[in-house]
Amino acid sequence: MAALPGLPGVYRYFDAQGQLLYVGKARNLKKRVSSYFQKTHDGTRIGHMISKIARMETTVVRSEAEALLLENNLIKALNPKFNILFRDDKSYPYLKITGTRETFRTAGRLPVPSLAFPRMAYYRGAVDRRHSYYGPYPSAWAVKESITLLQKVFRLRTCEDTVFANRTRPCLLYQIKRCSGPCVDLIEMEDYARDVRDAERFLRGETQAVLDALEARMMAHAEKLEFEQAAELRNQMTALSRVLHQQSMDNLSDQDVDVLAVKVQGGRACVNLAMIRGGRHLGDRPYFPAHVEDATQIDTLLEQDAGEEVATRQDPTERVAVKVLEAFIAQHYLGTAMPHTLVTSHPVGKPLLEALSEQTGARVNAVHNPREHRRAWLDMAQTNAGIALARLLSEEGSQQARTRALADALELPDDDLESLRIECFDISHTAGESTQASCVVFEGHKMQNSQYRRYNIEGITPGDDYAAMRQVLLRRYGRIAEALRAEKLAVSAEPPPPLSPSADASPDAAPTSMEQAVEHAQQEAAAAEPAGDLTTVAPAGPRMPDLVLIDGGKGQVSMAREVFEELGLDLSLIVGVEKGEGRKVGLEELVFADGRPKVYLGHDSAALMLVAQIRDEAHRFAITGMRAQRARVRTGGSKLEDIPGVGPKKRARLLQRFGGVRGVAAASVDDLCTVEGISADLADAIYRALH
Repeated sequence: MAALPGLPGVYRYFDAQGQLLYVGKARNLKKRVSSYFQKTHDGTRIGHMISKIARMETTVVRSEAEALLLENNLIKALNPKFNILFRDDKSYPYLKITGTRETFRTAGRLPVPSLAFPRMAYYRGAVDRRHSYYGPYPSAWAVKESITLLQKVFRLRTCEDTVFANRTRPCLLYQIKRCSGPCVDLIEMEDYARDVRDAERFLRGETQAVLDALEARMMAHAEKLEFEQAAELRNQMTALSRVLHQQSMDNLSDQDVDVLAVKVQGGRACVNLAMIRGGRHLGDRPYFPAHVEDATQIDTLLEQDAGEEVATRQDPTERVAVKVLEAFIAQHYLGTAMPHTLVTSHPVGKPLLEALSEQTGARVNAVHNPREHRRAWLDMAQTNAGIALARLLSEEGSQQARTRALADALELPDDDLESLRIECFDISHTAGESTQASCVVFEGHKMQNSQYRRYNIEGITPGDDYAAMRQVLLRRYGRIAEALRAEKLAVSAEPPPPLSPSADASPDAAPTSMEQAVEHAQQEAAAAEPAGDLTTVAPAGPRMPDLVLIDGGKGQVSMAREVFEELGLDLSLIVGVEKGEGRKVGLEELVFADGRPKVYLGHDSAALMLVAQIRDEAHRFAITGMRAQRARVRTGGSKLEDIPGVGPKKRARLLQRFGGVRGVAAASVDDLCTVEGISADLADAIYRALH
């Protein structure tokens, strides 16, 4: 500790296996890190974390603001176990208008019609400067609603350029007055360009200016006795006015604002983000952080031990809400464009706002206790946060009850149901074609989509489900079994290194940029992970699931038992889900590989509901993968269709016999001759056509 400087920086704690435990920032590294070990924290979350610390790394930075940004970059990149963590989901959709206004000013009448008449489109991805983007929107529905709105008012096209270039008559959208028909020259380019500019001004919140311009054009047409054109503009103004009155929460004095409301209850938290763009309320999106209790208790204790200023609010719930809100703002707005005004349900610290202002290059304001229309926005966001959190707690409560019921029914350990891990396998194919196996994972009382895996099954007789199950289980658990055997044979483990700061604790050795600091931390974390198939091994070492569900009866369970006996794994982990009488839902029975008698849980059993949920998810995941694989294979089916003498029946026999076009292509002439109806000459023709 003596080697640590009294400078701002970031520290990282690792356990003996190299897993990152915690990332923290400090105005004074020496003072903050020393506070961990000055008191006894037995029985607390911080004590639990300290007992696991085996190694520490520090990085010195220039200011507290830079420390805050680096801390949250590392949290997002490395997913530490004891920090408040929000899922990195910034894939927001945008409304795109192709081309720019500069195009109309400088290019004149463009030679390419599709460029002369920009289109509106739903967009998600990287930004291209040649186009205009508006948003972000909280959901795809919000983008599509805005596109529909703009179609009604400004009649901009939404068709693809290829469709636009090949139209010979206007489409249905023109007939229902949602498009002005530029594809067949029913509007001049200059008039269309004016509509594009009006649409962009509306999206930027300049609604009154658009209305004034439309009114001036309407009066000009009326003075020239062009009443038909004046009526069109009148209808356009009416549609726009109707839109403006649809949302009571709109206010044109605020252009771009994000409204953030936090709700904490039952050990969980929800941050509801409401987006205001161009003065229009576009919708909400809830976010649910992980590790809320651990992180907030650790952080508060450290602030007290280090003698730092603690939030004036003494209500623990309010203190947690502030921590969650600041964590969300720091992680959510890193590296992305953000509005300069935030309306928040709780106060935000000045260091965080200074860091965000430094990042964006403009002052960022956070308004707490707002008034007037901002108060209405915040009240609505708080209501939505409460509704979303109540729904989450209800769902989690039912899932936890189901998990406990299954643990009781199967006599599984129930002291730590949060870590109970269940993996379920299913096989899917169509008459032996495009066989795929799925593995889905249930852990922490919910399905873990990011850990799902699909396996392409090859080298088996098409339609042999038992061989497919054998292959997927060997591939899934072969390396884990090998690692567990090696662990048992190990004579002694490497002693953990003593707790000491790394070399980069010195200012001279610190990374020269924040990006390098994050990259260095990622490399350290990667180096600490065990070698092998990381999709099946937990970061801290190999781990078998607590339960392996097999979608099938005695036959599939017997195959699974053979694989586990071959690998030396525990047979009691295997449970088959066998269809009941008449294959009716609710009559399923559980079949065990270790010789226990079958178990019928009852049609209204919470345990059976969980088993059915996991089994159905495995089936859904397998069948969607199989259909996608089959579609990819059948795109090459035309090669067989183009071969003279190979009709539908012979093609079906070939695909069924060899499992798809790839299998047919890999077959020899002699193998092809074994298929009914395929002569030696035809087999030779097929082989030459596919090679």
